[in-house]
Amino acid sequence: MKLIIRLLISTLAILVAANIIPGVQVVDTTTAIILAIVLGILNTFLKPVLQILALPITILTLGLFYLVINVFIIFFAEYLVQGFSVDGFIPALLFGFVVSIISGILGMFLE
Repeated sequence: MKLIIRLLISTLAILVAANIIPGVQVVDTTTAIILAIVLGILNTFLKPVLQILALPITILTLGLFYLVINVFIIFFAEYLVQGFSVDGFIPALLFGFVVSIISGILGMFLE
């Protein structure tokens, strides 16, 4: 049950972020649900591998390279999900921030 609620929270966060950030488009709610699933899968399996591979540059940049990894994950999700588009690095970065903040705040009520 918690998995479905987290999926709904992520979907809501994606829809809100797409509406407030210029340069990010999500066609409809179905696309947002698919995007939430894809981002969850990518963050579970691909992100840890990228973080390990990028550890030296992450240390050199004092952790700021994690933001670049997040943007890469968003661009990869854009490639995989039809109906989702991001117009550049800054909108992808802001999209990641907004989705994380909204999901975190709403997720606190889940516990």
